[in-house]
Amino acid sequence: MLILSEQQIQSFYGMPQAIRDLIPALQAEHAGKVQNPPRLVLEVPEKEASALYMPSGIGGLGAVGCKVVTVFPQNPAQKLPTIQGVIVLTEAETGQHIALMSASYLTRLRTGALTGIAADHLARAGAERLGVIGTGGMAADQIRAVRQVRPLRELRLYNRTPTKAEALAAELRTELPDVQISVSPTAEALVEASDMVVAATQSSTPVFDGAALQSGTFVSGIGSYLPSMREVDLTTIQRADKIVLDTLEGTRSEAGELIHAEQAGVWNFGQAHSDLAGVVAGAKPGRESDAEIIFFKCVGAAYFDLAVAQGTYIEAQRRGIGTQVDI
Repeated sequence: MLILSEQQIQSFYGMPQAIRDLIPALQAEHAGKVQNPPRLVLEVPEKEASALYMPSGIGGLGAVGCKVVTVFPQNPAQKLPTIQGVIVLTEAETGQHIALMSASYLTRLRTGALTGIAADHLARAGAERLGVIGTGGMAADQIRAVRQVRPLRELRLYNRTPTKAEALAAELRTELPDVQISVSPTAEALVEASDMVVAATQSSTPVFDGAALQSGTFVSGIGSYLPSMREVDLTTIQRADKIVLDTLEGTRSEAGELIHAEQAGVWNFGQAHSDLAGVVAGAKPGRESDAEIIFFKCVGAAYFDLAVAQGTYIEAQRRGIGTQVDI
């Protein structure tokens, strides 16, 4: 079995590779070649945390896998990461377990890559102003992904703790010297000035007023992943000309803002335009006019993790990176 640490994976596998590996996985999903059973979520209420167990298989990939990830929001106070996880990769010919790798970085990376792929199909072609609400562990890779598909010129950040937004802004100014980066005083000020908006929080209440959205805005909601979480408001859902889901099954059971909208009687899952796989495969159109407001909701799915894990394993084997152990 090949053991790969987060540091090792970061040394050779990045956003361009994640986007590359997720596109054929999305196409396989649309073709009915993906097995993606519902994830098992164990909540740890005393820590406002959760543990998730996610198996999957992609036909033709040559491997199946299972990710185990924990989300403990109080961990930064103990100087520990919010998200921790591992992926077990199993070869599909003989059932040998061929790799165990850190999943925290890959989780952030594939979540960013999904926003990047969605933005490529759903954001305006000339969109160049990005606003990110929530500046925790997911934010930077969301920005890197959008930069892969759009000519990013302006970046606005908002966090309810301004010093956290300022810290990320300082970090990104070094990485992205050609991008004008600022911290917005309010979430609404950010939304009003953005062509693309990413909500990357675990909030149980909406983090911006959808009335602030400008015509033609692309919105990606990637932070909330439980029915109790709701970072996007009913106004955004009602104003959206298209709502695209990462998976119908996952969002139906886990996307709190959409579940709430259905319960409130203002929207239902039958009104969703498509899943992302359908758009990527060309079965459903992406953006059809510069005026459309389009909302992409992502709660994650195990086969996304499998796609990037397999890509990581193949590249690690090619480069001779990792530690082989007998189990």
